[in-house]
Amino acid sequence: MPTLTADLEARLSQARAALDRRGPAAASADYQRVGRVTHIGDGVARVEGLPDTRLDELLRFADGTLGLALKMDEREVHVALLEHGRVSAGSAVHGTGRVIRVPVGPGLLGRVVDPLGKPMDEGPPVTAERYDPIDRPAPAIIDRELVTEPLATGVTVVDAMIPLGRGQRELIIGDRKTGKSALALDAVINQKQSDVICVWVSIGQKASTVQRVIDAVRDYGAPERCIFVVAAAESPAASQWLAPYAACTMAEYFRDRGQHALLVIDELSTHAVVYRQMSLLLRQPPGREAYPGDVFHLHARLLERAAKLHARLGGGSLTALPIAETQGGDLSGYIPTNLISITDGQIYLETKAFYAGQKPPVNAGLSVSRVGAQTQAPALKALAGQLRLAYAQFQELEVFTRFGALIDERTRRSIQRGRAIRAVLAQPELKPLSSATQVALLLAVGEGLLDGLEPTRVADLQARLPAALQQQLPGIADRLDHNGALGEADRAELLVLVRALLS
Repeated sequence: MPTLTADLEARLSQARAALDRRGPAAASADYQRVGRVTHIGDGVARVEGLPDTRLDELLRFADGTLGLALKMDEREVHVALLEHGRVSAGSAVHGTGRVIRVPVGPGLLGRVVDPLGKPMDEGPPVTAERYDPIDRPAPAIIDRELVTEPLATGVTVVDAMIPLGRGQRELIIGDRKTGKSALALDAVINQKQSDVICVWVSIGQKASTVQRVIDAVRDYGAPERCIFVVAAAESPAASQWLAPYAACTMAEYFRDRGQHALLVIDELSTHAVVYRQMSLLLRQPPGREAYPGDVFHLHARLLERAAKLHARLGGGSLTALPIAETQGGDLSGYIPTNLISITDGQIYLETKAFYAGQKPPVNAGLSVSRVGAQTQAPALKALAGQLRLAYAQFQELEVFTRFGALIDERTRRSIQRGRAIRAVLAQPELKPLSSATQVALLLAVGEGLLDGLEPTRVADLQARLPAALQQQLPGIADRLDHNGALGEADRAELLVLVRALLS
């Protein structure tokens, strides 16, 4: 018996050595897991014959279509199709033993890709540095650093009253057609002069809408430092569901290298609806409003990946700007309240202000940035300290003037100042302003130079001021754009410039 046992062990060792020399490709050729489709419909296939399939495993159908195993029962695997293909009952299905990975690296910059990393811009194949899984754990608390660096959006109302920081998660929320995507687009375009890499993910949007965003970045921004991940409305539901996770993985590559990235998710309301659709097709138990019970975890595990990393890990950051839609201005809806509780603040766009002509229609009272005080540039922070309070008081006083009530001189001056603030906070799309321009405008408001002026004159000043600053005060403009403080001499020179432009 000892001799027989030794002989068997020797033979096994020889077989293992031979298999190692042939490599993993030869091993996979010897053994393949193949199942059959028993039912297909609404983007979900039921497959038999793959009992050892793992949850979230990537499967490949006979025509090359990829699918994701999302549910198991005693006999079948429920697979969500990631692509449109010619899958029918009886088709062969091959298990891959792998989870979904997407390409990451500098080769993606300037490209338009789908959630699997395949090019959609008619360019060459994507050059990937490596392939990372789309579902990655969020950084641990000990690996995070305080959010202290500002992320300038170029939108005065945001940078002055709701400042953002690198590594923050700020929700942009409002009703349909109130300019949510336009606000995020301005933030992306404003990174043209910064070192921030931008990743824009579009979920369930029309092709024309996505193309307008891409064209705007190409015309006004820095497309060579942007990645566009597109899961259009006609894409399979599973592809739309995976899109933000794939985009987040692409952005994390730059964060982990010590760089700074901005992730815009347009939009998470659609993402939640797509996930509800998939869950109902997979016959998962529905909960409130037919959403599955893990819909909160769906977005929490995504947005928690946005963070400012500790210096020992490179000090990189990933800032998230998720977009969500409300119905009738109701912030107490199921998905909006979930997202508000996950993020570090929200920018609320109000329908009433939009139709009144105030663009962007930001409601300063319901908008908040919970880490803004630590990130705001010193010059803006000094000028915007009382801005929110003065603007809120003006909005209350203005209501009474509409009824023809008699007002005293002090109230009249407050209303004039409030109207000047509102005119400064109004800003056309695709024209983000530098920090120096914002400081000059807020300084003019604080000194009363804009009180009583028509909004058209304020808009004209806003349009002429950037060029004037670069031509006449380039040193001050450069210092303020790099988060410098505002000295007394700087204040005096800026006021002289503004007075000259208004004369």
